[in-house]
Amino acid sequence: MATPAPKYPKPMKATSNGVFQGDDPLDYALPLAIVQICLVLVLTRVLAYVLRPLRQPRVVAEIIGGILLGPSALGRSEKYLHTIFPPKSLTVLDTLANLGLLFFLFLVGLELDPKSLRRTGKKALCIAGAGITVPFLLGIGTSFALRATISQGVKQAPFLVFMGVALSITAFPVLARILAELKLLTTDVGRMAMSAAAVNDVAAWILLALAIALSGSGSSPLVSLWVLLSGAGFVALCIFVGPPIFKWMAGRCSDGEHVDEIYVCATLAAVLAAGFVTDTIGIHALFGAFVLGVLVPKEGPFAGALVEKVEDLVSGLFLPLYFVSSGLKTNVATIQGAQSWGLLVLVIFTSCVGKIVGTVVVSLLCKMPIQEALTLGFLMNTKGLVELIVLNIGKDRGVLNDQTFAIMVLMALFTTFITTPIVISIYKPAKLAVTKYKHRTIERKDASKQVRLLSCFHSTKNIPTLINLIEVSRGTQKKEGLRVYAMHLMELSERPSAILMVNKAKKNGLPFWNKEEASDSNQVVVAFETFEQLSQVSIRPTTAISPMSTMHEDIITSAETKRVAMIILPFHKHQRLDGHFETTRNDLRNVNRKVLQQAPCSVGILVDRGLGGASHVSASNVDFTITILFFGGHDDREALAYGMRMAEHPGVTLVVVRLLVDPEVAGGSVKLDMNQNSTPDNQPQDEVVISSLKQRISNNASIKYEERTVKDAARTLDAIKSHNRCNLFLVGRMPEGQVIASLNKNSECPELGPIGNLLISSEYSTTASILVVQQYRSQLSQDALSSLEEGEISDGNESN
Repeated sequence: MATPAPKYPKPMKATSNGVFQGDDPLDYALPLAIVQICLVLVLTRVLAYVLRPLRQPRVVAEIIGGILLGPSALGRSEKYLHTIFPPKSLTVLDTLANLGLLFFLFLVGLELDPKSLRRTGKKALCIAGAGITVPFLLGIGTSFALRATISQGVKQAPFLVFMGVALSITAFPVLARILAELKLLTTDVGRMAMSAAAVNDVAAWILLALAIALSGSGSSPLVSLWVLLSGAGFVALCIFVGPPIFKWMAGRCSDGEHVDEIYVCATLAAVLAAGFVTDTIGIHALFGAFVLGVLVPKEGPFAGALVEKVEDLVSGLFLPLYFVSSGLKTNVATIQGAQSWGLLVLVIFTSCVGKIVGTVVVSLLCKMPIQEALTLGFLMNTKGLVELIVLNIGKDRGVLNDQTFAIMVLMALFTTFITTPIVISIYKPAKLAVTKYKHRTIERKDASKQVRLLSCFHSTKNIPTLINLIEVSRGTQKKEGLRVYAMHLMELSERPSAILMVNKAKKNGLPFWNKEEASDSNQVVVAFETFEQLSQVSIRPTTAISPMSTMHEDIITSAETKRVAMIILPFHKHQRLDGHFETTRNDLRNVNRKVLQQAPCSVGILVDRGLGGASHVSASNVDFTITILFFGGHDDREALAYGMRMAEHPGVTLVVVRLLVDPEVAGGSVKLDMNQNSTPDNQPQDEVVISSLKQRISNNASIKYEERTVKDAARTLDAIKSHNRCNLFLVGRMPEGQVIASLNKNSECPELGPIGNLLISSEYSTTASILVVQQYRSQLSQDALSSLEEGEISDGNESN
């Protein structure tokens, strides 16, 4: 008698015919997948919003969301589980999840730069080594306790390695995000953590490949050896073939131009092919994608274009499915009884102790301060998605049972959850900074002292004017006379990718000649490096990576830490070809306003009209005329002090125009409108600096001084317009005195003050760039503050 054919569950069709024809959409693969994705997205985003006050990375919300959707919470309802996540849909769900994961691991590989790994200092290597070795050994020790209790019968070798890897991993992408959000990415601790985590990441993947090879179903150890050797051969082949092809592709993609779609498509196809090969070998499809990501060159626009094309879809849609797939395997209810909970505590304890103690001890031996060593220990203890990948592979391979898997997932969640609150409580770099320093202004008694400037820029378009401004600011030929910190303002977007942050944060704040990675594709580095070599100026690069809403905090903290005398900010508008200004980004305007209100030193806002043209003007070719419009008051005196420094440059002609009220009308109607800041105390100080200026003129033919008396606002405007032929205007933000009181102060951009607004208005014809200066005072005048606040109100009205 013939044996009956086995009954298999009926495969799901892709699409339904619709409810009107009697079909239930949830019985079909595509509608069900859509419902699953939407449910996951809504839940994880809501959880991320709820956890935002606790400064938690999004991965915490995604892990919790996955657990809640699984049998630990909502999945306790059989009806829910069989309706939304029926067993027959799990193959489609896991396929989509793993496809997303494949491309995510490619992105993780993109974030790792092999060149920077080769240059990793001995200190970071030692810290990474301790951060892997100690928890790995403790993980092996813990595995014996687990095998003796809840994991009896599993293969010893793969279980030991899986437990060691699970406890020793540091989640590189999650760590980058935490550091950026805590504004630690560009600190010494942040750079050390990123370097050590990158080394840790590579070591963990190698160990995981070993664990997977050992966990194969083949009984012969030769099979595991063949898997390892084939995997090593694949990596060697990729290293030999991949880089030349990727470099050729990257070489054909120039900055500022659209990256050809064929290159992106070819790379993504190569990622899938590499995944297929490693899956065929028996390691895992993820390894092929990761290896290719590491080999893609990080310089130039090609890597950025790949991130842009892939990341939003992968991180936004597919990756959350992986957390659900993981959550469906996690049943917290399996952790029952004192023994199981005791093992959970043991695993968490050994994970934290191994990672933190190992890192802290080696950090202290490397002579790091105790506070920084502790911070580094907790940062290196960050787990995340990479940890879940290890655990899921272990679960799929039968190395981890349900109870061990649940314990390990909770351990990963707990260690990541505690990182941010603990780091915030023990390490506050802003408060550690020395906030008391003397020279907070350009104007000072001893003009020979070193001047420090913090020059900010947000795009490469600002750089030529900025470099030419630094050139004329250097004063005397002594290199130590001027130190400039060139700060790149980079927005921290909602994207989880760390590639941009990691690359920009490397060696942040060190001299350019220390930057071995200054490749010719990095326009910013090359421009400043070339200028530093040609000029007598010490330039240090620095980066602010922050949301625009808190960018001002980075600028202010950096200015205070570096003890600068002036912050130079780019104006939030750029000039069009027709000469009119249009807004680049309105949130840059808010950054400028907040810096003006809270700065620990003087502030200059640079309106860029192409000072010196589109390239650096060498010192011997500088021929600039700089005009100062002097009315009186603190800000004008600061502008004059800066101008006097510029006048020391052999290629600069300084023209100082002092506008005075005509004695015939002094005391008349103009005086009634007099600015409340024009106190009698200011007038003697103005006379002192003008007197000093006149003495300098006798010894310096490059300085010209003239006084213009005016009777009314119209004559004042005429006097200003007669000096429109210059390269740069230097003006105070809030001038004081009777002349300025007669002008209309209703201005479109209060951060520029009345004269700055006049110089950018369409009625004033000039090609000169403008530097609007505000002098540091412990308490700004009421007028200065109220003008900025009025601007904020008008902004709000415009946006409504």
